[in-house]
Amino acid sequence: MKFGVFIYDGVEPIDLATFGVLSMARRIRPDIEICTIAPVPPGPARGEPAIRLVRLANGLTVLADHDLRSAPRVDVLVVTGGPGWAAQAEDAATLDFIRRRAADTLVVSVCTGGMILGASGILDGKSATTKREVVPPEVPPIEVLRARHPEVDVREASLVDEDRVITGGGVSLCIDAMLHLLERLFGTPMARETARIIEYQRAWDANRNQFPPLLMRRG
Repeated sequence: MKFGVFIYDGVEPIDLATFGVLSMARRIRPDIEICTIAPVPPGPARGEPAIRLVRLANGLTVLADHDLRSAPRVDVLVVTGGPGWAAQAEDAATLDFIRRRAADTLVVSVCTGGMILGASGILDGKSATTKREVVPPEVPPIEVLRARHPEVDVREASLVDEDRVITGGGVSLCIDAMLHLLERLFGTPMARETARIIEYQRAWDANRNQFPPLLMRRG
């Protein structure tokens, strides 16, 4: 099974824990494949190869495997969050890419990646969540999601599973979202073993008890 992690300038580095959880899960399921996907860089002409350096929030630089033009088919597309979400929520190429992939791909957002999904329209008519906690006087993204996208049923939850779209809560809850995804795809024993080897099983249990996920899967 192949996972694509969508990153862009301004992603919060902690959201790379999505890749990290999948990396540890490969120790149990070596058939897991992971790649990173980034927006098309400025400059090169259409069809020319480009090195896509992505500058995350506060300076960490990552070399993405693919841009939107070269991205392979994946089974799961993970959309990360961070201060750069606002630019991506207005980027026509990014939004078109997400809409096209959502037609036949399980799409998962973590943190403010949910804001990008909201802008793409794939959350319309669905329940969803996103980041809640901010440094004052910032407005919580979950309130921005409510205001900008009234057609989305915004919920307070650690994650919302809407069958073909999963939205995760803020920051460290990206780990919980990925463990939930592993549980859904590979079963509870595999997910719990991954939680054990990343030494997160107590935190996962506590989060699910105190701030439970919302499962809206149909059929």
